[in-house]
Amino acid sequence: MEPAKVYFTNFRTEAFGDGLPTKLKKLALRAGLGTIDLDGKFVAIKLHFGELGNISYLRPNYARAIVDAVKELGGKPFLTDSNTLYPGSRKNALEHLECAWQNGFTPLTVGCPLLIGDGLKGTDDVEVPVAGGEYVKAAKIGRAVMDADVFVSLTHFKGHELTGFGGTIKNIGMGCASRAGKKEQHSNGQPSISVEACRGCMKCLSECANNGLVFHEETRKMTVDAQHCVGCGRCLGACNFDAINFENDAANADLNRRMAEYTKAVVDGRPQFHLSLVVDVSPHCDCHGENDTPILPNLGMFASFDPLALDQACVDACLAAAPLPGSKLADNLAEPGFVDVCDHFTNSTPESEWRTCLEHAEKIGLGTRTYELIAI
Repeated sequence: MEPAKVYFTNFRTEAFGDGLPTKLKKLALRAGLGTIDLDGKFVAIKLHFGELGNISYLRPNYARAIVDAVKELGGKPFLTDSNTLYPGSRKNALEHLECAWQNGFTPLTVGCPLLIGDGLKGTDDVEVPVAGGEYVKAAKIGRAVMDADVFVSLTHFKGHELTGFGGTIKNIGMGCASRAGKKEQHSNGQPSISVEACRGCMKCLSECANNGLVFHEETRKMTVDAQHCVGCGRCLGACNFDAINFENDAANADLNRRMAEYTKAVVDGRPQFHLSLVVDVSPHCDCHGENDTPILPNLGMFASFDPLALDQACVDACLAAAPLPGSKLADNLAEPGFVDVCDHFTNSTPESEWRTCLEHAEKIGLGTRTYELIAI
């Protein structure tokens, strides 16, 4: 496979009037966004709206720059993300949109509608075959994401407590999956039901196709029948009271490989374009209700048609940078007896692992890890 082209620009704004959103728009156009036929096409722009309390997510100004570029090229853009697996401020479309609005993402600020990819309760998904999938045969992807004619990802590149970093592949593979799809990537097991939180409404029972749930009339509570439950995760979206939970018990390597296969399901055979901003590199995911001091400097904006090459370029830039003083990474390195493995992501969060994701992504044909970096 030929090396992929990855375009790059830094965060310097010496030219008068050339603010960062303008630079991002110029980067997208220079990297080839305009070569995609967008005229009259529905364009899904996938990004992370940020959890309430977290302020390291990408500012709405960046999203507006890409929205404007798409509209100028004749496209019909919408911003999208899918509901979360865990209880929080983004587990259903109503709370998710409220969270997005509070974080500054509104049709007025970004210039286009916001659609939650997997619907009101995280159950509006479609099963998409994964060509060459070894762990996932059919990924459960939010319907709105797959209904779009063109797919664009806008990623905040940062650290992650499980996958080492959250880049383009995570933004797509995990971020476009429905709640059941997220469960498939994170968990190897069956759900647990909180007796205290269960209201006995039985809505989850109607979603179970395998006799995996049992309702007890005397206690008015639901329990799991371990013999029949297949761990599909469909009950998650039916519960409005956060009574149903799955453990994040998948090994990091399995999580990474499933995530790569989910990404392939989203992008395979469709017009696509990807941007990733290495800015405010928090040690943990934007799904946290807080963020910490960045572990690395603001390094720049990257763009490519190849999501794997894009992640690899961002990783290489990060590993070549010096840790920021006073960060979790710097504090870890200063600890007596700490073993420096010469990997900023592992040093920041030693229990994390990221290489298997990129290795598996290349193996299944998601893209290439070999790239030509073109600075503009």
